[in-house]
Amino acid sequence: MKELINSLKGDKIIWVFVALLALFSFMPVFSASSNLAYMRHGSGNALTYLLKHAVQIFLGFIIIYQIHKIPYHYFRGISMFVLPIIWVLLFYTLLKGTVIDGANASRWMVIPLIGVSFQTSTLAAIVLYVYVARYLSKKREIPVTFKSSLLDLWLPVFVTLAFILPANFSTAALIFAMVIMLAFIGKYPIKYIAIIIGTGIAAFFLFVIVVITFPDAFKNRVDTWKNRIENFTSDKPGEDDYQIEKAKIAIATGGIYGLGPGKSVQKNFLPQSSSDFIYAIIVEEYGLFGALAILGLYLLLMLRFVIAAHKANSLFGKLVVVGLGFPIVFQALINMAVAVELLPVTGQTLPLISSGGSSIWMTCIAIGIILSVTKKDDEIAQELDEKQKREEALQKLIDKQMQEDEAQDEDEYQEKVNQMKVSIKDNLKEEDSDDYSITENPMRAVRNKK
Repeated sequence: MKELINSLKGDKIIWVFVALLALFSFMPVFSASSNLAYMRHGSGNALTYLLKHAVQIFLGFIIIYQIHKIPYHYFRGISMFVLPIIWVLLFYTLLKGTVIDGANASRWMVIPLIGVSFQTSTLAAIVLYVYVARYLSKKREIPVTFKSSLLDLWLPVFVTLAFILPANFSTAALIFAMVIMLAFIGKYPIKYIAIIIGTGIAAFFLFVIVVITFPDAFKNRVDTWKNRIENFTSDKPGEDDYQIEKAKIAIATGGIYGLGPGKSVQKNFLPQSSSDFIYAIIVEEYGLFGALAILGLYLLLMLRFVIAAHKANSLFGKLVVVGLGFPIVFQALINMAVAVELLPVTGQTLPLISSGGSSIWMTCIAIGIILSVTKKDDEIAQELDEKQKREEALQKLIDKQMQEDEAQDEDEYQEKVNQMKVSIKDNLKEEDSDDYSITENPMRAVRNKK
């Protein structure tokens, strides 16, 4: 276990907050799923849903671990190639959308062979944020102009939103707001941002006019969010009012201390008790303290994202952390606001807590990329430390080798000297035997030579 923890790179505090949210999710999901178990199986045993959620969380952490090992600058190029594929998936999802149990499912597609439902807009948001961060972080010799950025930046943004808006207004609005925030942080000219905001608002109202004028053209695709806005702004009874009323009853029943884990009553009446309205179940079972604890965890996570963005050593890294981290927290705040009727029903889940495989996995992809950004500073410090240790070890080996070489050279030198002395002595003896000495008579050597 210690080795596994040491292998986790990046911001350790982000790891801790993500793990706490994921661990806490098991209790409310297990409790809220009893309603689904009773309606679908008649037994009320939610163990199957708990195991399914455990597998989804486990796979999610595998995704985080694998992605956080990838250098984050690789995603700069990946976003350019993946974005057109995302458009194809969004278009396919929009065309193949159906109605399941009276609910609009045009935002979902089923992955072939494995049969898992998948919300393409969540993956599109991740890819789009990275793409926008890539564009805004590019070094330019000349200042950016609206004309030059219109094709490279804003056309991909509006194409993506056009595919998402008819089926998922809340996600499209959240993505648009996050892109505007990224543009502001990336020092995109404010006057151009104002033009884009005005264009986006005008395009949305044009879309609403088209929907009202030709209601059959977008049948089963805009009816859901259209009815939600109408129900929120009027006293017209509907399914959303029913869910909101039950959510408010759950919150009021919870009080300060809550009814206790697993003792929720409204989970038996809320259709989306384990996903969209799980926060109401949390408040009912854990009271105001539990509600504030979850809210505090998300706010602390956002604070950590701000710190990570500030510490990132490149503009691309800063924008990636903001673009992928802030939507997670904003989505959580939207989910909580819906539960207390501050916002109309949006269908946004509570990240890392609500049940649902694809939403958990998409959140884990975003967190993995963020951790890859934060990992950079840790790796640099670790690499410098390891490099220093390697250099010290190498220097010790060099010094040791030099000492050995010097000692060996000294021995070899002494051995050669001894050999030379022996050789000289032998030569002298040989000369004495042949009597070539010229010490007494210089001609004696010549006469004695044969």
